Amino acid sequence: MATQKLRNFVVVAEELNLSRAAPRLFVTQQALSKQLRDLEEAVGVRLLDRSTRRMALTPAGEAFLASVREALAVLDAGVAAARSASPGGTVRLGFLMGGALELTTPILAAFSARCPEVGLELRETGLADPSAGLADGSSDVAIVRLPLALPDLDVLPLFVEPLVVALPPHHRLAGRASLTAEDVVDEPLAVGRTDDAVWRSYWTLDEQRGGRPPGLVRETTTHTEELQLVAAGLACSITVAGARRHTPLAGVRYVPLTGVPGS
Repeated sequence: MATQKLRNFVVVAEELNLSRAAPRLFVTQQALSKQLRDLEEAVGVRLLDRSTRRMALTPAGEAFLASVREALAVLDAGVAAARSASPGGTVRLGFLMGGALELTTPILAAFSARCPEVGLELRETGLADPSAGLADGSSDVAIVRLPLALPDLDVLPLFVEPLVVALPPHHRLAGRASLTAEDVVDEPLAVGRTDDAVWRSYWTLDEQRGGRPPGLVRETTTHTEELQLVAAGLACSITVAGARRHTPLAGVRYVPLTGVPGS
């Protein structure tokens, strides 16, 4: 039984609300709901009562929660002990191009200062692999943008950044103070070419489309390519607010996107 599913169960038990738990875990509500169903199937009992307006733990869920918290505490203590007993080595660190934007450098510097005995092997990836090497095992740890199609991933949130819509300079929506998903679902979109369906679905606003397929989608391999398409008036792009600072491009307008969880 994957430890991340157990950690996610603890968060759901704390919130008793999927709409609040999902952003904490950087997953969609649908993905989290499926994880809970899979967990209940593995345990063999119903852990959560969803029959009322307010989600509640069943008696079995209460007992399971207490055991899970104890087990995770023991596991975390064991991992810490093992690491302290075996210092050194090399960590393969993947990072998605633009994953943490300007915070990437201070993150690496802080790690090196805290763990000087550990070597860092860096691997930068483009949009084709938003997991930055985690999916194929070529990275031990990675700085990424969620959500990803890796339900058993152990996640340590660094920050959540709001989304914006990158628009051509003369687009009819470029002068708006803010936009909703409904405003842009029919616009041509530039999005990363990847096999990660969960990641792609998030950036093409599939959840907000209500089952409607996206219109014209132009695939790219880097954020710079996305913004070049935007600047040329060939597409819009859903991106993070930091793109304005990290990848400035003349003419591109950035308008806050409301009603969609940040990344």
